[in-house]
Amino acid sequence: MYQKFILILLSILPFTIFSQSFFFGADLSYVNEMEDCGVVYKENETATPPYEIFANNGCNLVRLRLWHSPKWYDSLNDGNRYSDLADVKNSIAKAKANGMQVLLDFHLSDNWADPNKQLVPEAWLPVVDDTEILKDSLYNYMLATLMDLNAVNLLPEMIQIGNETNKGILLSPEDNMVWTLDWNRNTTLFNSAIDAVDDFEQQSGKDIKTVLHVADPDNAEWLIDGFITNGVTDFDIIGLSYYWAWHQPTTIEGTGEVIEMLRNLYPDKQVMVVETGYIWTTDFNDNASNIITSTHPDFSPASPTNQRDWLIELTQEVINSDGMGVIYWEPAWVSSPCFTQWGQGSHQEHAAFFDFDNNLLLPGGSEFMTHGYDLSTDIEEKIIEDKVQILSNSFSGDVKIKQLGNPKKLTYLVADSLGKIMVRDSFSNVETTFKLSNYPLGMYVISVEYQGAILETRKVIYGE
Repeated sequence: MYQKFILILLSILPFTIFSQSFFFGADLSYVNEMEDCGVVYKENETATPPYEIFANNGCNLVRLRLWHSPKWYDSLNDGNRYSDLADVKNSIAKAKANGMQVLLDFHLSDNWADPNKQLVPEAWLPVVDDTEILKDSLYNYMLATLMDLNAVNLLPEMIQIGNETNKGILLSPEDNMVWTLDWNRNTTLFNSAIDAVDDFEQQSGKDIKTVLHVADPDNAEWLIDGFITNGVTDFDIIGLSYYWAWHQPTTIEGTGEVIEMLRNLYPDKQVMVVETGYIWTTDFNDNASNIITSTHPDFSPASPTNQRDWLIELTQEVINSDGMGVIYWEPAWVSSPCFTQWGQGSHQEHAAFFDFDNNLLLPGGSEFMTHGYDLSTDIEEKIIEDKVQILSNSFSGDVKIKQLGNPKKLTYLVADSLGKIMVRDSFSNVETTFKLSNYPLGMYVISVEYQGAILETRKVIYGE
């Protein structure tokens, strides 16, 4: 009993007794909806409030999504809306009552936002092409939301500006149909949102950490470099999505290398995996199609223990790479009689932390939050002056090669998956750019050489 008390105490607070704080997080945005749909969560076959289950099993950070006006819910089930401000208040209250911190994810849309979908809220559609007015709408919305939450003692500790913002934010339907990343527009909008947070902090005397969120570790260096070089600098945390199912062949080790590089390049920024997931079964418990279908060869077949072990390996790699946390996406999105926009039930019940009777799986994925990690890793700052970065964006096909020290004449080669050399060229400037969009979708190997010696090699995917 004493050991369990200590475990719960450590899970409630970030690990400040170690050289770094570390967050074991869960996105619980679906919980209120599931309970309204009749779901009863259980631990050891005993009905238990879900936030209590997570707090008792090592979770110290709850992530919650916020949609602007999700009126599409009005025609589903009983017409209740979720992930709007009223629902988020309910969730934050439950998280705080159970001693957990909160990361509030502003999707900046009425519906799902992701690397392929960044639709402006309908309320702002009339001004979507007027960036000056749109930035004011964004600023006022962010500031008013934070003031509202603070007034009822529900202020989150962290906020996320946009969700998987690889192609920008607040796009018109026309711009959303193509690859769109206008850095001038992007910079104006992101800085306006950051200004709202800064102004709130000055007015309230409260401190909030700000997260920028991009999907796919292989795209992260290119995108964060874009933010920084274009003047979006006043944020605290780089948030990454990493799912084996969607970001393979990027490995856990490769994800760690990206995190370590980001920490060395931007030592004033923390890095967190704000979304990940792994399945424990390939079976279905409802009529909704499931969105994750593959497993890593080293963690196959899908099983509760392989789900747990994959998460433990990822989390230890994040710790070793000086990351600050790992958040699991939708571990409580179990099956219910209710409907989503695409079907009856859940599209993720096979990746939840609960079995098909809604009982916490033990062994299972939730154990990644209570595993005995080595948290004492001391990362030495690496000398990067002479390093070469190969930055890529798999969505647009853009590639940038950047020299971090004194420029030299370098040669780069691009080979396809069969080893055929597609490009061989040289450059002497700080950076050079080119596009893979002139070539078929697929995997390419980019190598950079100096006087015949290979400085850097990277596998790059074009096309998701």
